[in-house]
Amino acid sequence: MQVSQEERNNPIDAAAMIDTVLRKEKTWESLHFYQKTVVLYQMTYVFSQRFLPKYVDRTVDQMVQAARSGKQNIVEGMADGVTSTELELKLLNVARASLKELKEDYEDYILTRKLQRWSKEHPRYGRLLDFCRHHNSLENYEPYYYRWTDEEMANVAISLCHFTDKMMVSYAHFLERDFIENGGIRERMTAARLGYRNIQRATIEAKDREIAALNAEIENLRKAIESQKTAIESQKKEIESQKTAIESQKTAIEFYKKEIESQKKEIESQKKEIESQKKEIESLKKENNNF
Repeated sequence: MQVSQEERNNPIDAAAMIDTVLRKEKTWESLHFYQKTVVLYQMTYVFSQRFLPKYVDRTVDQMVQAARSGKQNIVEGMADGVTSTELELKLLNVARASLKELKEDYEDYILTRKLQRWSKEHPRYGRLLDFCRHHNSLENYEPYYYRWTDEEMANVAISLCHFTDKMMVSYAHFLERDFIENGGIRERMTAARLGYRNIQRATIEAKDREIAALNAEIENLRKAIESQKTAIESQKKEIESQKTAIESQKTAIEFYKKEIESQKKEIESQKKEIESQKKEIESLKKENNNF
């Protein structure tokens, strides 16, 4: 079994696609040819009780056993077919052989009793074929078991054997095609095992890709952190530089403040000197006025 790239990316969905090793068991009760063998078995039992000597003729046991074998081998074949198409085909062929034997016994009965074997010239032949072709269940036939004559019942049984055999041949061809297309249990086991291994491989690859993506993301985060750390260091240096500049400015301001204070003092001193000179001038003016 091949697993696509899309399935590899989604191994859970791919797991659901692995074919089961065992074939799905068929419900034989729903198969029309099996239903006809049930009719044949019940009909043969009644036929042998009504028209064959019970303790003298071995044909009674042989016919009932042939009818039973045709039915039972279908059941066994279907059950065995879960693991083996080959065995199912073999048992299906055994069932066909038993029904051919049963058909021959009915034909011998007609021949030895000088009864009429219905053919297309018989007025009831068409209705007989139509009835046997389209009716499969026991309830369609059972009401007639004690009403039909031996000739009628034998011809019905022969027609049922014929249709059942044709249907079983068609079913055997279906099994052959299925085997060719899908293989037997060995192929299914191999396909299932390979499919499981492919899913394991796909899961590992998906995990590896996930880890690689996480590692790449971690590396990108590491680089981003380093870049941020570098930026922070640069900002710290810038802050230190700004702090140094501020300290330098503060020192300059203190110097200028002292210089201003010194100039203020000098100005005060000059103002005092000017006041003194003013007073001296005023004094001189007064002296001059007195002269």
